[in-house]
Amino acid sequence: MQRFFDIFFSGIALLVLSPLLVPIIIILRLTGEGEVFFLQERIGKHGKTFKLFKFATMLKNSPSLGTGTVTVKNDPRILPVGQFLRKTKINELPQLVNIFIGDMSVIGPRPLTKQTFSAYSSDTRKTIETVRPGLSGIGSIIFRGEEDILAGAKGSLDFYNNVIAPYKGELEKWYTANQSLINYFKAIITTVIVVLSPNSTLAWKWFNGLPTPPNELKDFLNYPKRAS
Repeated sequence: MQRFFDIFFSGIALLVLSPLLVPIIIILRLTGEGEVFFLQERIGKHGKTFKLFKFATMLKNSPSLGTGTVTVKNDPRILPVGQFLRKTKINELPQLVNIFIGDMSVIGPRPLTKQTFSAYSSDTRKTIETVRPGLSGIGSIIFRGEEDILAGAKGSLDFYNNVIAPYKGELEKWYTANQSLINYFKAIITTVIVVLSPNSTLAWKWFNGLPTPPNELKDFLNYPKRAS
């Protein structure tokens, strides 16, 4: 049933959003480096790789510069138009194509590059690989401000590998173990709400049993103090 809704929602969204997507394509073609789409290899179901679609928001050779495939706040590799597209998450919309053709689901663990996926433990990787990755999901919702977190962390790559990745992996494992149509729809609604209201704590209220974040992340993730 989830695959049916993936096809239905992505197909409808591509049709409805086409008046928005076409102007963005034109703007990107005429600005920056003239690139419209950024295709990047990501890890999918059963560990198979696929090409993930995004609107181009960074320099073409950005994976070879700075922090590689990890993006931080005010990253100098981000193009002017890219700042707006990333902040509004519009840059993620081309992934509707990935969903429609079956590479991804609307909701699931975030598809990662080989570099960031390797930061997960072997057990976490094996669990996540059993499901389709998602446009959004529990990990994406909870870590919606990841770039801000990394911007405030000294040695951001070490902080990502040693603090963020282990906890994000626990969140993705939680969703994999608790997949249901109810959680699927709740995650879609929560995604919309946190995009409109980034400081919302709805996820902590709606999804019972989420792993408790480490102390270094509680304030960043709007973890309710009464739940501590």
